[in-house]
Amino acid sequence: MNLRIKLFTAFLSLVIIPLFIVGIITFFAIFHYIEKKYSEQAEYALKSISYSITGVFEEMDKVTDDGIAKGVFQLALSSGNPDNQNLTAKDQLSLNANQRNFRSLLYNHPSIDYAFLYNLKEGAQDKPISIFNKENFTMLPFEKFKQEPLYQEVLKLKGQSKWIAPHEYPELTGSEPVFTQIRLIKELRYLQNVGILIVQIKNWEFEDIFKNLQLRNHLEDTRFLLVNDAGTILYDYQNKLDGKRISDYTAKSIAVASGGYTSFKARFDGKETVVSVYHLKDYSWSLVSVTSWTYLSKEVMTFAAWFMTIIGICVLTALLFNVFFMNRITGTIGVIVRFMRKVEDGDLSARVEEKGNDELLLLQQGFNNLTDKLGGLLEEVKAEQQQKAKAELRVLQAQIKPHFLFNTLELINGLAVQNEGRKVSEMVLRLGSILRISIQDREEIPLWLELEHLRSYLEIQKYRWDELFDYEIDIPEELLNCQVLKLMLQPLVENSIQHGFEGISYKGRLRISGRAHRDRILLCVEDNGTGMTAGELAASLNPDSEWNEQQMQAYYPGEERRGIGLRNVADRLRLQYGKEYGLFVCTSPGMGVAIQCSLPKYELGDSHEA
Repeated sequence: MNLRIKLFTAFLSLVIIPLFIVGIITFFAIFHYIEKKYSEQAEYALKSISYSITGVFEEMDKVTDDGIAKGVFQLALSSGNPDNQNLTAKDQLSLNANQRNFRSLLYNHPSIDYAFLYNLKEGAQDKPISIFNKENFTMLPFEKFKQEPLYQEVLKLKGQSKWIAPHEYPELTGSEPVFTQIRLIKELRYLQNVGILIVQIKNWEFEDIFKNLQLRNHLEDTRFLLVNDAGTILYDYQNKLDGKRISDYTAKSIAVASGGYTSFKARFDGKETVVSVYHLKDYSWSLVSVTSWTYLSKEVMTFAAWFMTIIGICVLTALLFNVFFMNRITGTIGVIVRFMRKVEDGDLSARVEEKGNDELLLLQQGFNNLTDKLGGLLEEVKAEQQQKAKAELRVLQAQIKPHFLFNTLELINGLAVQNEGRKVSEMVLRLGSILRISIQDREEIPLWLELEHLRSYLEIQKYRWDELFDYEIDIPEELLNCQVLKLMLQPLVENSIQHGFEGISYKGRLRISGRAHRDRILLCVEDNGTGMTAGELAASLNPDSEWNEQQMQAYYPGEERRGIGLRNVADRLRLQYGKEYGLFVCTSPGMGVAIQCSLPKYELGDSHEA
């Protein structure tokens, strides 16, 4: 994963996602808070409605209490002709003072729709006594009323009012959305049950109660219902669900104890709503408010929309930040990384373009300065290594020159003692040629000059061991001007003469050959001498082999051990040309030795870097 993706992922993980989670938590917390606050508001509203409804009922109870106290209803029940008791008659002369006062009270009360009496005295007529009548309404006969369970409930109340909501007893109260009061009438002197009063009031005041509450508490999208314990909707402020079962609209039960309150979320008529229920004290009814959840949560949804918009802007900002700002940072770092890889591959000339005026510029300058210092240090190390290599080459050459020089001088001395003047002269010329080439202050010489040095050396050795060996040099003419390492072939030939031909019963043979192969020169020194074992060869080329110094000394008791020349030449080739070039040795005991020198092919003036 690259830095750009990491930064963007970190921005999402540490900023956007936590912000989103906090928003979600806040969103649901606000939803819960709204539901809780609305539940409290709905409880207050339903209790206010219950107090107002109870107030209407109590006011009506006072009106009928006044009629009972003044004996208006008792007088009407004691009359022999019920038809003459209609208090709405225009002829007020036939009414007594109490009746006229009560009539005025009925007329002045805007809610009363009608009122009539049932006579409980024996022998009384079954026909109800109309006190305040209305058109198109037929009162239920008393005998049928006595068969209703409601009759026994009224008797048990002993004069207290029993209120009936719309749609509970339509055969008694009709089908209009009105409330009906039923109470027992007693004769005040003897407290005997003399009749039953039924008074129906209009729903105007109830409509005013709900209307004022909605406007005052901003509950325009709330539906108020009055539901009895059996689940029948007795009153709907919107006049749409009157007389229907509430279970047809919601699956949850609205049962609650008297004076209790509950609120919950539920689907009502297919919509998500908040349903609040308050059970009226002393009545078998419950006030139910149904409010659309969409209405309640519209502000939250607005908040959610704004929140999602802000989140979207944040994500867009993050993308723009990633594209413009982080791309610049990661792009600059990527460029520096690419140049670092170039430096890693050995290109110390790589430099980053310095631009900007912030920390990235410091990073670019730091990289360039570091590369400059690294290049300088490498040049110093390279120079030191070159000096070290030259020193090692001079040490290796110093090991070869005295060794050969001492042997040759001993040979000349022997010839001089024998008065071999011509041979002495020739040996001196050969030695002079060798010394002239050796003292040249160059590490590399042309191949023809190296071969001249080799012939001089072989001729000198032939004087020492005339019958020991013969030699042959086979080098193509096109290779003679190629540059080779100075004094490279002579140590190899010396090993063959001194060690390969030591103790043989036949005449030795040396062959020096060469050929070109692609961009290399392959020079081969072969002999038919005694050869070497694998251990001897390993010890000759690798000082860290299992053959240690004591073993080599035991195998070669002489001072000049076989292998020093091989190792010296191998080391010089490696130091001069690198690990790709060197010696390749093929040998076996009794089969002689073949040594191949591999070195780069180039002439004086050609470009070449070791």
